[in-house]
Amino acid sequence: MSISTDSSKNTPDYQIDSNIVSFEALGAELVFVQNCQGRYLSFYWQLAQKYGICPQKIIDHLPENSFCPVDLETYVEKLQRIIRYGVPDQYCGLFSYKNQTFPLKLVITPILSDVHGVTRVLVMGCSLADEERWSISPSERGELSSESSQRLLTKISRKIRRTLDLETIWQETVKGIGESLKASRCLMLSKESPFHIKAEFCQSGISSLWGEWIEYPWKDMEPETIEEGKPIFWDDALCGQFQICSMLIVPTFHQDQCNGLICIQQCDRHRDWSLEIIEFVQELAAQVGTAIAHATLYQELEEATRIAKEASQLKSEFLASTTHELRTPLNGIIGFLKLVLDDMADSEEEKQEFLEEAHQSALHLLNLINDILDLAKIESGIIDRELGRVDLTELCQVVSNFAIPQAQAKKLDFRLTLPSTLTPITVYGNYRWLLQVMLNIVGNAIKFTPTGEITIRGEIIKQKIEWKDQTFPGKIKISITDTGIGVSLEKQAKLFEKFVQIDGSRTKAYGGTGLGLSISQKLAEAMGGSVAFFSMGEDLGSTVTFSILLDHLPVLKTEKG
Repeated sequence: MSISTDSSKNTPDYQIDSNIVSFEALGAELVFVQNCQGRYLSFYWQLAQKYGICPQKIIDHLPENSFCPVDLETYVEKLQRIIRYGVPDQYCGLFSYKNQTFPLKLVITPILSDVHGVTRVLVMGCSLADEERWSISPSERGELSSESSQRLLTKISRKIRRTLDLETIWQETVKGIGESLKASRCLMLSKESPFHIKAEFCQSGISSLWGEWIEYPWKDMEPETIEEGKPIFWDDALCGQFQICSMLIVPTFHQDQCNGLICIQQCDRHRDWSLEIIEFVQELAAQVGTAIAHATLYQELEEATRIAKEASQLKSEFLASTTHELRTPLNGIIGFLKLVLDDMADSEEEKQEFLEEAHQSALHLLNLINDILDLAKIESGIIDRELGRVDLTELCQVVSNFAIPQAQAKKLDFRLTLPSTLTPITVYGNYRWLLQVMLNIVGNAIKFTPTGEITIRGEIIKQKIEWKDQTFPGKIKISITDTGIGVSLEKQAKLFEKFVQIDGSRTKAYGGTGLGLSISQKLAEAMGGSVAFFSMGEDLGSTVTFSILLDHLPVLKTEKG
């Protein structure tokens, strides 16, 4: 029966206004008025204070922003049917408010107006006792029948199978599970602790954990438990943290390898996870695991393709530049020899000068070719690996003999300082490789320094180092500092990349293949050492550090005994 109004008086016979008729006087535990959208026009509940509910914050709000049915869509449809046909009806269901849920039994009555027809409803009802919860429909409780389970499985699986985007797969999974099971939260987690949240679904009023790295009390969960693929349950233990009352975790797999965790949380009440729910999530997890594996493989293939294209482009640029570098000294050789063969020299002295220039160009060409061949050997892994004791002082003397004349020719100051020791400084490596690394670094310093100085310093670092199943007492760090052209901060990361020249114009101006640092780094790493580059920016000089293992610690002159 509808509640009627008399249009002649323009005042309802039964006005829903707390100033005329007190909701409390109606004798119902819960009374409220809503329009066809579900907006609350009035609200009263005897238990409001108990649950921390403020009626003023509910009135004039839609359910999703206030006191909301868990199955909102079904509830609003029922309201609209009651208003359309003017026939009262009952509703049993769960309502939620700020992380709390309430099982309610309601009678919904249309309010009839002679002017506008039915536009509002009067809702009266009460809370259900725990034993009466089961009068609520399974779908509202988030339970599944075999038929609905298969339907949901097909629906969610279809969404995740038609994409190769990992983010979409994760998000569609948690959204589908969270909505269908009426869960407070559903998370997609990384497979290892600490668990990274890949995607999240949250009901209204539940705090988000998005983007967190989480270590729940289940961080001590045995990896074997996950690898077995069994569902994992927690109950009540996490109430104080993240508002969790009950939790279910199901791993995702592909070819017997775990690649993620589906975590379903209930924050408003204790929840018993039924066999139907567990089987549904496990079946879905199997499909999600496969989708994740395919998407991951696709991403890896895309990345490999991108790297291959980039490498191909870099090699093309490198070859174009190197061709120019090889042509320059070769043209010099041909040109000077042609002058000699055509008897163009005016004197024996000039003829000798032409031959010396041709010889220098030939040496330059040989160095360029050696750089390219060295890099090819290193990349193919066919370089010799005969390592042993090398006297560092003797090595540095050879480097000085090479560097000093070149530095003097450019009017550069050259300084070499090694730690003062009573015993020789003996390093572990390959003499030829060590010499090549030093010559490459020092040669670059001289080449790219127009004015100023080159300084080489050695520093012994006492620190036990494990390398190739051997223990070494420390290392020596050699710093080669120059006052040259430097390198901008944003370009330094590319210095050691293969086939990359930091600045084409500068490289061409100074000559060379630009492979010196790349070769030096590879050779140093093959001996358990390292090469690093530092510069404050263009025209601010550079420092290259070369660290190599010590065969044994030398006795410093400052040490006693």
